[in-house]
Order: sequence, then C-alpha cells, then structure tokens
Amino acid sequence: QVQLVESGGGLVQAGGSLRLSCAASGRTFSTDTMGWFRQAPGKESDVVATITWSTGTTYSADSVKGRFTISRDNAKNTVYLQMNNLKPEDTAVYYCARRRFGAKEYDYWGQGTQVTVSS
Repeated sequence: QVQLVESGGGLVQAGGSLRLSCAASGRTFSTDTMGWFRQAPGKESDVVATITWSTGTTYSADSVKGRFTISRDNAKNTVYLQMNNLKPEDTAVYYCARRRFGAKEYDYWGQGTQVTVSS
C-alpha cells in the first residue's frame, strides 16, 4: 500500500504562485515515478509534470513549461510542484500519483487539492 497526501492548494490571483506538496508513505521504491496531474471541471485529467525519485529525471507538459517546476526531497519522501505565473486556465484539482518502474499506469493516487486562479 502507498499513501499519497497532497497539500498546498488554494485561491490565488493570476500571476501569483503556489507550491503543492505530495507526501508519500508506505511501499515506495526509489525507481518509482511520481506524477502531478490536474483535472478541470468537465475535462479529462492531464499530466502536468513527472519526476523519478532516484535520478530526478523530470518531464513537464508544454502548457506549464517555464512556469511550473517539479522537484523532490528524497529524505522527506515528498514531491513538490512549484507553480509560478499562474493563469486562470490552471484552475483544476491537482493530484499526485505513483507509477512503478516498467508499469504503464499510475497505481496510487492522492485525494487531490484544489487550485483556483482568479483573473
């Protein structure tokens, strides 16, 4: 079992910043990939950014490149998503998730945290 707990969401004006945290516990592995996803009302969930615990290799969606940064603190088993220059279109519920090495799907998800960006 893996537990993922997100925090850090909230209401912010356009151009502002937020930092999301995802604390992982339970049966995690250094080769796991952690991902941040978001789902806006009426839309499908999209991947925002991913990072691997062991190597720190990252991926960011084009829509957030240059504005969002994913990072991790291995000692704290925590993944972060620093979001700068937020736009109203970034409004969504943000989820973190875990994917085992070699797996195609993410198998554990957090409960989500709401991010609302006002114009």
